[in-house]
Amino acid sequence: MGRLSGPLDPTADAGWTDEHPRRVGFFTDTSICIGCKACEVACKEWNHVPEDGLNWTGQSYDNTGALGASTWRHVAFVEQPRPLGDQVSGVTRADLGMPAVRSAAEVRAASRDGSGQARADAGGAGTAGPGAQVLDGGGLLDLAGGSRGPSAGLAEVPDTHPGSGGVLDMALAGQVPAGEVSAGHVPAGQVSAGVAERPDFRWLMSSDVCKHCTHAACLDVCPTGALFRTEFGTVVVQGDVCNGCGYCVPACPYGVIERREGPKGDAAVGTAQKCTLCYDRLAVDETPACAKACPTQSIQFGPLDELRERAAARVDQLHDAGVPDARLYGESPGDGVGGAGAFFLLLDDPEVYGLPPDPQVCTAELPAMYRSMGLAALGLLAGVVAAFAGRRR
Repeated sequence: MGRLSGPLDPTADAGWTDEHPRRVGFFTDTSICIGCKACEVACKEWNHVPEDGLNWTGQSYDNTGALGASTWRHVAFVEQPRPLGDQVSGVTRADLGMPAVRSAAEVRAASRDGSGQARADAGGAGTAGPGAQVLDGGGLLDLAGGSRGPSAGLAEVPDTHPGSGGVLDMALAGQVPAGEVSAGHVPAGQVSAGVAERPDFRWLMSSDVCKHCTHAACLDVCPTGALFRTEFGTVVVQGDVCNGCGYCVPACPYGVIERREGPKGDAAVGTAQKCTLCYDRLAVDETPACAKACPTQSIQFGPLDELRERAAARVDQLHDAGVPDARLYGESPGDGVGGAGAFFLLLDDPEVYGLPPDPQVCTAELPAMYRSMGLAALGLLAGVVAAFAGRRR
C-alpha cells in the first residue's frame, strides 16, 4: 500500500516500472447521452455479466437502478420540469451537437452521384420513402454500421412523430421555440408550432460506472490482494483470489462494488464484482466495450490527461452555448479520491444523478487514526505505570 491521499501516479505508486503505459480512463459527457443503453448491453455481453432482473423500477426508464455486482454500467434517467438552458439569460435551447434531422428528399438530393441517380448507401438514404424523415449523424452517429462520415449511417424513421406535426424533433421538449433553430440541426421551416407550446422539461441521462479512483479504498482494505492496480492505472478484481469477505463494499465512497448473489451456478457468486474497464481488451490495445458501442460518443476512452483537457474544452463550449450549469465531476486530482479514472460532465448537481457531492476515500484517515491509537495506547500505558508506582509507595 502506497500513499493514501493526494495527487499521484497510481500506477507507479503500485510498483509498476517507469515504462508502464499511460493511465487511461473514461470521460462521460452526459450532455449527449441519449439513454440507449448500448453501453449496458455491450458491457454484459463482453464480460459475461448476468442479467440483473429486467424489472421496471417505476423511475422513468431506469430499470437497473444503480451499479452493482451484475450491473457494471448503469444508465440513469432523471426527469426535470425545467429547460436545458438558463431561463434568466433567455437562452432556451443549447446546441449540444446532437444528430440533425433531414427529410428524405434532402438526403436524396445530397447523395446523388454523377449520373444523377440517388445513391443507396448503408443507411438506405436512396430508398427512403417520399414522406420519411431521416436521421443524419453528421459525422458522429453510425446507425447502420457504415463509416462515421457525414453521409454514412443514415436511418429512415416514420414521417409522423407525436406532437411534432410530422417532424422528428431531436431537441428536448420545450427547447425549440418557434423561429429559434440552431444552424445545422433542425432545418428552418420544419419546427412545429406545437414544440413551443410544450411545457419546459428535460431528461438528464448518464451512464455511470466504477470510477477507478486514484486512491481506491476497495483496493486498500482488501485482505487477500484480490483487488489490484493494473499497468493502465485501473482497479480490477481477481475473482479466483477473492474470499468474499465484503470489506470492499462499504469502503467504496460511490457504492459501486458488491458481492454477486446469483444466478445459481455462476462461478462469481459470493465474490466482489465491478467494472474492469475491459482489462482484457486494454491488454491488446482495444477500446472498452461500452465506449466502443456508444453511438453518440458520450462515453469517451483514452489517456486520462488528454480526456481532462478535452472535458475542460467541452465545458467552455457548453457555457458559451448557454448551459451555465455544466460542470465536471471527478476530474480533479485534488479531490477526496485523488481524481477519478472515470469522470463526468454533468448538467446539474451530482446528487441529482445519484452521485456523492464530495466523495472521500475512507483509508485517507488511516495514518491519523494510527497516530491517535498510538497516543491512546501510550496514555493507557502511562496510567498503568502510574497506578503500580502509587501502590509501591
